[in-house]
Amino acid sequence: MLVCIPDVLDRQTVAAFRARLDAAHWIDGRATAGVQSAAAKRNTQLPEDAPLTRELGDKVLDALAGNALFLSAALPLKIFPPLFNRYEAGDGFDAHVDNAIRAVKGAPVRVRTDLSCTLFLSEPDEYEGGELVIETNFGGQTVKLEAGSLVVYPASSLHRVSPITRGRRVASFFWLQSMVRDEGEL
Repeated sequence: MLVCIPDVLDRQTVAAFRARLDAAHWIDGRATAGVQSAAAKRNTQLPEDAPLTRELGDKVLDALAGNALFLSAALPLKIFPPLFNRYEAGDGFDAHVDNAIRAVKGAPVRVRTDLSCTLFLSEPDEYEGGELVIETNFGGQTVKLEAGSLVVYPASSLHRVSPITRGRRVASFFWLQSMVRDEGEL
């Protein structure tokens, strides 16, 4: 299952997000990487517990709560709080599979990561490279969506972010536990 959902955030909201994100303090993206994926990950992200991360993440969750296509495709039971990453020239994330379980920082909550989500916050013409490539039964599927659009795919999928050669790719990323554990049953 690979579902692209357009217009999760409207252009005005994306522009407001970007103004805040472009002025934010970013840290090494390996802060949330597992042991094996840390060697493959080259990007930056907002600190997981930063007030801006929580504020913008809540706005993403509010938008998703009102999106019928997202709700019917994902059937979310629990959603890991959205995080934000940035890829610039030379950055990328080699092939990896997401962690099966995520612990919410500062809370006694664990989320089984059935589905991975990427919400694009940069327009495709703002950067070269940076495509999300997801391996499926039909081969590698390349995803590079309009700002404000989301892709949902199985967290167990081998995937990568191709190296950025120009510009900047900004996105929100998160995982969710579906009410249906097996993506083949969705």
